[in-house]
Amino acid sequence: MRNATVLISGAGVAGPALAYWLHRYGFRVTVVEKAPALRTGGQAIDFTGETHMTVLERMGVLEDIRRRQTGKTDWVLVDESGVEQAVMPGEFLGGDIEILRGDLTEILYSRTAGECEYLFGDTVTALRETADGVYVEFENTPERAFDLVFGCDGIHSRVRKLAFGPEKDFVTHDGYYYAIAGASVWEGMPEGNRARARSLGCNTPGRLAMTGGNKGAQMYLFASPELDYSRDDFDQQRRIVAEHFAGMGWEAPRMLNELPRLDGFYLDAIAKVSMKRFTSGRVALIGDAAHGHTLNGFGTGSAIVGAYVMAGELAAADGDHIVAFARYEQIMKRLLRKADSAGPGRFLAPRTTLGLRLRNWFVRSRGFKMMAKYAENAKNDIDLRNYPELIAAH
Repeated sequence: MRNATVLISGAGVAGPALAYWLHRYGFRVTVVEKAPALRTGGQAIDFTGETHMTVLERMGVLEDIRRRQTGKTDWVLVDESGVEQAVMPGEFLGGDIEILRGDLTEILYSRTAGECEYLFGDTVTALRETADGVYVEFENTPERAFDLVFGCDGIHSRVRKLAFGPEKDFVTHDGYYYAIAGASVWEGMPEGNRARARSLGCNTPGRLAMTGGNKGAQMYLFASPELDYSRDDFDQQRRIVAEHFAGMGWEAPRMLNELPRLDGFYLDAIAKVSMKRFTSGRVALIGDAAHGHTLNGFGTGSAIVGAYVMAGELAAADGDHIVAFARYEQIMKRLLRKADSAGPGRFLAPRTTLGLRLRNWFVRSRGFKMMAKYAENAKNDIDLRNYPELIAAH
């Protein structure tokens, strides 16, 4: 097979999923991850629709995900006095199967750790493509050559920056930030005990603070122009959250007091990646690096599907990346047309008092139920080739 050695940047969701399929088809896989170890915790993510379920089943992980899935969580929106204003049901928020990001990452990693090389605590610093491959420089590991390089490293992708151009050319800020904090109370809980839960959330114009629920996490969402901060300085990021929620009533003072002691903290912009092409030469982007849109509800599923399609097309083309990359682009763009949606910030945290009243009225209305039904029917379902069967027939 041509192009047998591959480097994957990112060990979140897309990276281990791609590693699984590429190894299965005979590629030699190395995964590099900036974090010193596998990331645990994180918010709940979900899968929805036949396409997602088909890929998970073909990977052999669907039953593991079902065993570790969370229960549905209703979002109860209250005012600063704690008076209920509206309820967003878990069926609208959580897809068909919901699981904590850390649990999913652990499942995917366990399928590849024994067969693929993982370089934790390292990152790509330079790419130099030749006619025969890509020479990759790392922060800690000596330079190595690979046939193909895949960026599975999220909205702020280092591989995209090196191979396609600066982030500002592809990432649009939606005018909001969100933060997640707190380890999950699911950890160590017996299977079958993950019952339905309620999370309480309070809005003031441009802000949403949420706490409670079986997922044991705090969430903050707030309107803001682009902020200049270090992505590695979590104390600075916690201060940003505290500054934006200072003076808020309800449970916010207690939450902010607990915030420094909570682990699993994460702050990022709500942003959208827009690209005309997901591939360039011998480099390709998978998942959020190519088409991320924070909190829109389709990112994880699209990443899983993208990994399946990319690996399958490469195997079907006997490693010919020119043929495989073109097919990958065609299939994924058809899928993403159905999955695209507006940014969630303006809906979850309207910037005015009138906007909050209108949002709460809409959530209580028949129109919201119709929108939820539409979302149920638009489950980004497309027909996927069964690559294992296709390749076995060759």
